[in-house]
Amino acid sequence: MLGKQWRKRSLIAASSIAVGALVASALPAQAAGNGVTPTTIKLGITLPLTGAASPGYNKIPAAMQAYFSYVNDNGGVNGRKVQLVVKDDSYVPTLAVAKTNDLILKDKVFATVGQLGTANNEAIASSVNLGRRGIPSLFINTGFSGFANATKYPTTYPILASYVMEAKIMAQYIKENFAGKKVFLIYQDDDFGTDALAGFKAGGLTFDATNSVGYASGSQSAATGASWVGKAKAYGADVTIMFGVSSAAGPALGAAYQLGFKTQWILGSVGGDATTLKAIGVPTAVMYGAIGLSSLPSPADATDPYVAQFQAINTQYNSGATFDNNVLVAMNTAMLTVEALRAAGKDPSRASLLAAIASKGSTWANAGLAPLNYGASSHVGYNGYWFGTYGPTGTMLPAGGKYVVYTTDSGAGAVVKSTYVRPAMPAKGLPNN
Repeated sequence: MLGKQWRKRSLIAASSIAVGALVASALPAQAAGNGVTPTTIKLGITLPLTGAASPGYNKIPAAMQAYFSYVNDNGGVNGRKVQLVVKDDSYVPTLAVAKTNDLILKDKVFATVGQLGTANNEAIASSVNLGRRGIPSLFINTGFSGFANATKYPTTYPILASYVMEAKIMAQYIKENFAGKKVFLIYQDDDFGTDALAGFKAGGLTFDATNSVGYASGSQSAATGASWVGKAKAYGADVTIMFGVSSAAGPALGAAYQLGFKTQWILGSVGGDATTLKAIGVPTAVMYGAIGLSSLPSPADATDPYVAQFQAINTQYNSGATFDNNVLVAMNTAMLTVEALRAAGKDPSRASLLAAIASKGSTWANAGLAPLNYGASSHVGYNGYWFGTYGPTGTMLPAGGKYVVYTTDSGAGAVVKSTYVRPAMPAKGLPNN
């Protein structure tokens, strides 16, 4: 009896040792399986490839992959090729959550990159628990100021200046160029617009029910656009600010054109996306003369070394797609991503990737005309904008032919004209950090 028990225990022990050995031998493969193999690094992105928000933004994945393909053909990242897995979220937060979970659990991506939109990224951070799981969400495409909170969003890095900064900078520009003029604001009534109102107030420009109108996200239409413009016209606005998405800017611009309402439009960085405005049918004549702002150079500025290099890559690797601001944004994001991956080391981990951004991210080469502000306790991306005017083809060029960049913070800091000099474009557009 004792012999049988001893043999049974020995078999169990032997089985446990064997299972333990299998698990131990599998651990290196699991670690490498988090999106990194000896030959590849897998990244993921969800974007509105279909739906109301897709025009313009659906160009981003192909442009990012074009830059990655260029890098891959020139040695990759420490010998590894970068792969980008793309999923359609239709700009719906619940879909963004589900598709991001798929990227992590099924596709086993190393990190996500370039995710679009405030609501989507808030839902992803909360429901997918990126911070607790240590999964990097790189260079997200939203200016919501809350994402700069490194404690609440420890693995999320925005790239855009915050909407608070943007509104403060707009307020300063208006004080300098339209002093004494009547100013009206159209804004999206959610976190997007709340940031804007806070920024305008900090910049000394206040709005109330007489000189502003908020709209609920998704309510924009030709009818609501006419309603907003009717209020601005009744107020006698000399300057009308559109601080909303492009699908709201379009109806507003169209209504003003139809009503013969002469006002100086100032379009926010989101609503002023000329690619999207054209894609949804807004004639370039309607945009002509409007003022916009950007952190990156004009995509039409072929004298800019970053623009020129990205144009060349676009021609060769992106099927000759029209080079515009969306393509420029995508390639700039891809370049920063390659620099982050290189800085993460020859055997990168998610922890080493995040540490690299915190310690070195503010120094990396990129097209931005305002500085990046990543640091040990800062997740702030760009902190500034330049102003330009939309020409007859819908392209925005700097006023007077010179980029004058204003920078600030999301608090009570002053708005100043920047003296920042960005890093030089690496040889052939290939990071060498």
